[in-house]
Amino acid sequence: MLLGMHFALLLTLLPFALSSSFGALSPGNSNVTLGPRAPVGTAKNVIIQMFEWTWDSIAAECTDFIGPAGYGFVQVSPPQEHIAGAQWWTDYQPVSYILTSKRGNRSQLQSMINTCHTAGVKVITDTLWNHMAGIDSGTGVAGSSFTHYSYPGIYQNQDFHHCGLEPGDDIVNYDNAVEVQTCELDNLADLATETEYVRSRLAAYGNDLLSLGVDGFRLDAAKHINASDIFNITSRLATKPYITQEVIFGAGEPITPAQYVGNGDVQEFRYTTALQNAFSGGGISNLQNLDNQGWVPGTQANVFVANHDTERNGASLNFNSPSNTYITSTIFSLAHSYGTPTILSSYSFSTTDDGSPNGGVGTCSANGGSGGWLCQHRIPAIAGMVGFRNNVGSAAITNWVSPQSQQIAFGRGALGFVAINNADSAWTTTFTTSLPAGSYCDVIGGKSSSGTCTGSSFVISSSTFSATVPARSAIAIHTGALGTGSGTGGGSSGSVAVTFQETATTTFGENIFLVGSISQLGNWAPASAIALSSATYPVWSVTVSLPAGTAFQYKFIRKETDGTVNWESDPDRSATVVSSGTTQTITTTWR
Repeated sequence: MLLGMHFALLLTLLPFALSSSFGALSPGNSNVTLGPRAPVGTAKNVIIQMFEWTWDSIAAECTDFIGPAGYGFVQVSPPQEHIAGAQWWTDYQPVSYILTSKRGNRSQLQSMINTCHTAGVKVITDTLWNHMAGIDSGTGVAGSSFTHYSYPGIYQNQDFHHCGLEPGDDIVNYDNAVEVQTCELDNLADLATETEYVRSRLAAYGNDLLSLGVDGFRLDAAKHINASDIFNITSRLATKPYITQEVIFGAGEPITPAQYVGNGDVQEFRYTTALQNAFSGGGISNLQNLDNQGWVPGTQANVFVANHDTERNGASLNFNSPSNTYITSTIFSLAHSYGTPTILSSYSFSTTDDGSPNGGVGTCSANGGSGGWLCQHRIPAIAGMVGFRNNVGSAAITNWVSPQSQQIAFGRGALGFVAINNADSAWTTTFTTSLPAGSYCDVIGGKSSSGTCTGSSFVISSSTFSATVPARSAIAIHTGALGTGSGTGGGSSGSVAVTFQETATTTFGENIFLVGSISQLGNWAPASAIALSSATYPVWSVTVSLPAGTAFQYKFIRKETDGTVNWESDPDRSATVVSSGTTQTITTTWR
């Protein structure tokens, strides 16, 4: 009864026609002419979410790493003026459409776009069409003054929804579609996107970004905008950018991701949950047919292992997830054909409100982050899989095998093959593949250069090859990375107990870890680094079993109590496991 009274009250307060309100919920709406489409068919379609990076640092990273590594897109933080404050979420509370934010000004944004384009990388901006600020009054970072429903020169009281809930206008009932799309999300002033003026103003903002060369928009809080309103706004854009929409699925709720596919891609959060459950112990063998899960079609899905929200609220795996699951699930995401993948590049944080370190200037080491930044896009296993995905394109999944719930292997046509072992013991077997005969570099643990692999290689003969996939790790090969390396065929016949002895002085709370280019050393991922013992301080030591004859690169890192990672200075260290004998000692000093 109360729900019915509440619903009736809302209807009497709405200043627009019900046909506008419910257009997205009509079954006939699924037949609307499709809007801008995904980059899924492009040669390079992997997106990096450069969370909280400044424009200048993104430009430098496009040139130094992102372009050469083969990434197709960078997704950058909202570029418009926003409320002041160090917290990350201040970026998501617009004050005006002046292109000045904590990330930089208009000229810096333009320069970043140009530089990334020169490096072969396109730019997607996180874009806010649902709301303005969530505080009563203030001054934005570019100097614009405002109150909650008055943004001089842009919007006034009549341009916002006022749904009449008490004591405020916040959404209470997500089972009420009208309430979700006309009431406020966490007090954020909710724009009346069904009105002509608001639609034209949002389209003008979008066209301003497109005039600078922006290639796509991520529409934040798209679930809180009627799908037909988004369609109307995008129809006014001067060009057809890539569109991806944040529509979080809620079981039993009337607003669903499928209602938004007419506008572009939709971020499929059920995929994120499925990977978290599978790699956290539920079993990865059920991840073969992802287009049969009732989600949006893979050709219209934008997927991710984690984004800036889910790494904070526990709704996904994250950089600090145990047992290398963050890396192996990302390998899977880049190997599987479902969806257009986004890789999060973020930073360490102590509280969920923390803004980025170093004033937002992203800093990376050769194979990861530094100065509080994580730079997940540089982790060799992830970067190597970007090349894998670019090479296999839209090839179908073939030769799927799963001997147990935590082990899977599959091909992508005759172009690539991956095996993922989420179990706690090594997986040794002979795989059948559609790849041509030849010698292939394992792109998880190394690179291919002029016929030589920096890591292991595998020889395919008569459509088969034998390999050992280490525990909680993976191997991946493709026709774009041919060559011969050490450890051919998954390593030589024996293992060697290699003792690393690193002399390093530390302060209280600091610990020394080992990380390197091969799976046994974490594939350069700090989250999978091996802890050294301080029992003989200042000499830190650990013994690791490595395949005989394997060449590898490695470094030592310091981990602080707050999770901050500090790397040794470059260059990477190199070593080769002895080909005979059962033990080996490597002695070094911190640099």
